[in-house]
Parts: sequence; structure tokens; C-alpha cells
Amino acid sequence: MIRAVSVVRKLAVKPERVVDSVTLDHEHRHRRRIKLTSDGDLEFLLDLDKASGLEDGDALKLEDGRLVLVKAAPQKLVEIKAENPLRLLRIAWHIGNRHTPAEITPGAIYIEEDHVLAEMVRGHGCSVTPVTRPFRPERGAYDHDHAHSHPRDE
Repeated sequence: MIRAVSVVRKLAVKPERVVDSVTLDHEHRHRRRIKLTSDGDLEFLLDLDKASGLEDGDALKLEDGRLVLVKAAPQKLVEIKAENPLRLLRIAWHIGNRHTPAEITPGAIYIEEDHVLAEMVRGHGCSVTPVTRPFRPERGAYDHDHAHSHPRDE
């Protein structure tokens, strides 16, 4: 079975080298070793030296040099909105205090479905709406895996 042995970050991906894609949810985009099947039915082994967070638009480099593009799969989330930026900022602090992965956008915060957190959010005066979309949470403060991209590392 062919192996994917490295990650090419989004900014360094050369579209002409992409031969397929693999669509993964948030949980499955942080792996070191797992058997995967691409969207085009190519079976391969993700075999990295260490677990790595894969982002939408990154690519997995196969042993033969071909690239498999990583796509973020739509998943069930909740969209959190507030009537003002200060209230949204406060709820972001509470979510972070619980070490919950969160995607921060200018007008909303997205988290995975969790009825306990949803009630807490409502209790702080914010709205909670179920949505289905790709989940792209913020990287951890100490996660330096995406600090910068090196096109020459491809």
C-alpha cells in the first residue's frame, strides 16, 4: 500500500501535482498513522513521523510525489452569535476556559454540538443555531505546527 509520508501546507500546494482529495472531519484531520481512502477510492496509509493537524487545503504527499488534497468535511456544529462584540468576546472566553475547540469568525463562533455548552451560551444571552459546515477551529496557542510554511519543503 502506498504511503503518505509528509504534509504540504496549503500555501505550498502546487495544483498540477494534486491527483485526488480526501475529505475528513475535524477529528480525523489530526493523525499520525491511519489507513485512508481518497474521494476517488485510492487507498493509502498516512504514515507521518508525528501527529499533525491537517487543514482544509493542505495536501498529503505520497511516496511517489503525487499530492492528495485535504478537504474539511461538513459536520454538525452550533453557531453562536451575540448582539454585540463584547458579549461574543465574553462567551469566547468561557468556551476557551473549557478547552473546547472553537472556530472564531468576525460575527460568530462555531463549536461541535454539545448540549451543556449550548445551555451555558444561552445563559449568557447568546443565540445558538445548529448548522452543518466544515469545522476549522483555531490552533492551540502552543501548536507551532502551522507557524509558517516552507514551499521548498514540498
